[in-house]
Amino acid sequence: SDDGKLSFDEFKAYFADGVLSGEELHELFHTIDTHNTGNLDTEELCEYFSQHLGEYENVLSVLEELNIIILKAMDKTKTDDYQEASNFEQFVTRFLLKETLNQLQSLQSSLECAMETTEEQTRQERQDPTKPEVLSIQWPGKRAARRLQRNNSLSPNSPHFSTGWIEEDSQWMTQINKLQKLIDRLEKKDLKLEPFEEEILEENAKSHIMIVQRQMSVIEEAIEEFRLALKQYVESSSTQGGCLHVSIQKLPSDSCFIIYEFWENSNAWNSHLQMNYSKTFQRSNVDFLETPELITTMLVPGKY
Repeated sequence: SDDGKLSFDEFKAYFADGVLSGEELHELFHTIDTHNTGNLDTEELCEYFSQHLGEYENVLSVLEELNIIILKAMDKTKTDDYQEASNFEQFVTRFLLKETLNQLQSLQSSLECAMETTEEQTRQERQDPTKPEVLSIQWPGKRAARRLQRNNSLSPNSPHFSTGWIEEDSQWMTQINKLQKLIDRLEKKDLKLEPFEEEILEENAKSHIMIVQRQMSVIEEAIEEFRLALKQYVESSSTQGGCLHVSIQKLPSDSCFIIYEFWENSNAWNSHLQMNYSKTFQRSNVDFLETPELITTMLVPGKY
């Protein structure tokens, strides 16, 4: 409740890990509450966990330094240095950001695997009939793990499939079934597919409509600011000569948005990316987004 201390209900909502029971959490709460006030303050929490850090004291120290270094490097993407840099220098900056993200995601995957393994081992060892308390406040790592799990759950027969995802996954199931039927038809025919030459693709680039899907997961505290920036971006994009249509799909989660953009051709899309309003929106997303946005593009033969 932002009063500088944790009640037992607040403590349980954040620290319940699906292993400890309610009684054990209650015992832990009173162990940490050395002041015997019925609430936990920052000093008590720090004192308790500092006694059990072990090797993780160095880990957390390095992570704090890493966070500062990364934020300092990212600040350059929001200044005129990036905007005034050459195309190749901007490319290097984007590549380094992507590589940094890949390294961090690899480390996160290892940590999530270790966390899930220890939790599972503890549950098997305990075999405790007492019902464990379930975490009610979702941590970022938990959200990422569930997103990955949900993306892998494409069949009702999957062991990870749950009814809560049916509506969200149904559209993907429909598309997958269509693709499967198309593959089956192709396998029955003796087709010879010759690859297009690079020159032909470039020559016919203007006869292909560019479809762009941008998926964004926004930090809850920045949703209103993001909405304003998104509105300005859509309005500016819609006024461009090569823009055919821009629409926004709101997902069930209040913090998830999908933007669909239709452009006359790839050249119009590339020119749009170099416009000031587009760069401003991309720079603002560094502060607003929980994770880097996912961009998918596709060229469709034809003219508008």
